[in-house]
Amino acid sequence: MAFQGEPGAFSEAAAMQLLGEGIETVPRTTFDAAFRAIPDGAADALLAPVENSLAGSVVRVYDLLLDSDLRIVAEMILHIEHQLIGCPGATLTGLRSVASHPVALAQCERFFLAHPELKRVPAEDTAGSVREVLARGERSAAAIAGRRAAVRYGGVILAEDIHDNSENFTRFVLLIPQGPDSGHWQVEPANAAPLKMSLALRLAHKPGSLLAALEPFARHGVNLLKIESRPIQGRPWEYRFFLDVEGPETSNLQTAIEAARGVTSELRVLGIYPAARAGAAGA
Repeated sequence: MAFQGEPGAFSEAAAMQLLGEGIETVPRTTFDAAFRAIPDGAADALLAPVENSLAGSVVRVYDLLLDSDLRIVAEMILHIEHQLIGCPGATLTGLRSVASHPVALAQCERFFLAHPELKRVPAEDTAGSVREVLARGERSAAAIAGRRAAVRYGGVILAEDIHDNSENFTRFVLLIPQGPDSGHWQVEPANAAPLKMSLALRLAHKPGSLLAALEPFARHGVNLLKIESRPIQGRPWEYRFFLDVEGPETSNLQTAIEAARGVTSELRVLGIYPAARAGAAGA
């Protein structure tokens, strides 16, 4: 399974919690490279983050998903906990710089306010920043990542749980190519979880078009969980809407979709899958 990041990243932890420690993971440096892993034959599935409870949506993933032939078959919600990780022998008082992904750095603002002497170093990936710090062996440098990264690269945790907000969750979706053979990646719903559906739609340019598109979902007892608009490339000031909805059973979702098709200019179902609930802490 492909994921964006280095071994030890939160995405890898989410993949292991969703499908088990025995799966083979395929790390990729960027989201674009992760989405190419399936057509390139390097992986047969992809786990990608779509939103964080504090930072919001991962818009690049939405764009890549729409350009692909992948569909969502499961989701995973991971509790994110940030640890300060350094080289063996390093101390908090001896640090001069801390590296991590910009989102992780921003989510540890109180820690940096308490330690104004520390320089923030943006990096491509949380686990990758740990790998680089350990590879250099600099005791004056540290990184912010999950516990899995500390174990993976032989680092030591210099300060635990330095995040500002403990209610920090990232939602991941499991993507596979379109086709009937998805049994290998089937994830059983827990405790009769309701069904969730993700879709993308375009609206006609006329008053009330958004209301007309959403009305069938309310009429058929389908709950709107999220709506996100994204610009359509090559068509300035036109937007595509991404929706997450939840219903009691497949028939309700399908009936609502057929009704919505009649009042939209384009509608694509990205996946129907068991809804996840907040999961365990990020490793």
